[in-house]
Amino acid sequence: MALTQARKLGLTGKILIGMGAGILFGLLLRNLFPESTFIENYVTEGFLNVIGTIFVSGLKMIVVPLVFISLVCGTCSLSDPSKLGRLGGKTIVFYLFTTAIALSLAISIAILVHPGNASLVSDGLVFNAKEAPSLSQVLINIVPTNPLQAMSEGNMLQIILFAVIFGFAISHIGERGKRVAALFNDLNEVIMRVVTLIMQLAPYGVFALMAKLALTLGLETFGSVVKYFFVVLGVLLLHAFVVYPSLLKIIAGLNPFTFIRKMRDVQLFAFSTASSNATLPVTIETAEHRLGVDNKVASFTLPLGATINMDGTAIMQGVATVFIAQVYGIDLTITDYAMVVITATLASIGTAGVPGVGLIMLAMVLNQVGLPVEGIALIIGVDRLLDMVRTAVNVTGDTVATVVIAKSEKEFNEVTFNDTQAGKAASSFNDQLNAK
Repeated sequence: MALTQARKLGLTGKILIGMGAGILFGLLLRNLFPESTFIENYVTEGFLNVIGTIFVSGLKMIVVPLVFISLVCGTCSLSDPSKLGRLGGKTIVFYLFTTAIALSLAISIAILVHPGNASLVSDGLVFNAKEAPSLSQVLINIVPTNPLQAMSEGNMLQIILFAVIFGFAISHIGERGKRVAALFNDLNEVIMRVVTLIMQLAPYGVFALMAKLALTLGLETFGSVVKYFFVVLGVLLLHAFVVYPSLLKIIAGLNPFTFIRKMRDVQLFAFSTASSNATLPVTIETAEHRLGVDNKVASFTLPLGATINMDGTAIMQGVATVFIAQVYGIDLTITDYAMVVITATLASIGTAGVPGVGLIMLAMVLNQVGLPVEGIALIIGVDRLLDMVRTAVNVTGDTVATVVIAKSEKEFNEVTFNDTQAGKAASSFNDQLNAK
């Protein structure tokens, strides 16, 4: 009986159990063995760090081959250049639109709630922001001088451009192109099976990541910025569960509750890994097999979204800008706020692929409106947990855009979308293993 129930437990349930057990395990060790060097060296930075890092590395391992192969497959079937251009245009416009909404919402709510106060100012605040590349350099860097180097470094914009050109060339060389396309389609099936295999490790990886977080995240860091933390968290949840579902219903006419239910695995992966790129294999698998999006659309919009669509990060920047202005007693005008929206929206593309992108973008925004960059030091302590939530928001936004664009391009299977059992690859694979 127990074995039957265990088999029926889906991947979402297993991940939630792993997440809850990890947090409890971490808190238990933290309270039983405070300041323990052994726990820190051999459990936190040893066992848990090894398991969690291996899990995230396993996901990242297949990101580049998945994006390249999947995008080549999708582009192969788009022999019409105008359709490819239309798809790219719709994708970028939708991403910029939702980012602008996220920023406007964040700034408005932060002004109403007023999370910052002057008592938080300290002379010891220091933050050294990395320099963001110029727009001209960003445009130059999109074209890879060495595609293999771009793949080894995980430069997603360069990989996307090369894959699109490569796939487009395949579709224009006749019979030989069809043979190459068939090979890539077979490789795509192999990669998706690898994704399914790695997904089986998710509960264990999530357990280790959550346990380490519970052991290392100091609650004392929340004291001074608790209001800021909850404002950002509230806007993130509002954007994910009100704005996105509304856009899905209004633009595509689809049931938002079905979408949210099918997105749970992706959101949990994103929350636990805090990486849109690491979550990308699961996002693509869900979009194609659970939500009914054709590979031609999903293989293009999702990798691009993981690189340039940062609604969650935009929300953090909007609230942080208002918070820092309030802390330093600086009044921003309507023009300043409009400049924040424009700068952060465009910067989401301009700083794509840069390490520490969220804080770099925030430093750019603060400089634009004359706020002290040192104020970022106030919010770094709570940024790790917020980063996990905003990553879940980012991947949700990527997938909403993908579904909406696929529907508009008639590359969408609504029957699959409405089928609650569609694409449960992980569960069926588990059943195959258990049967053996």
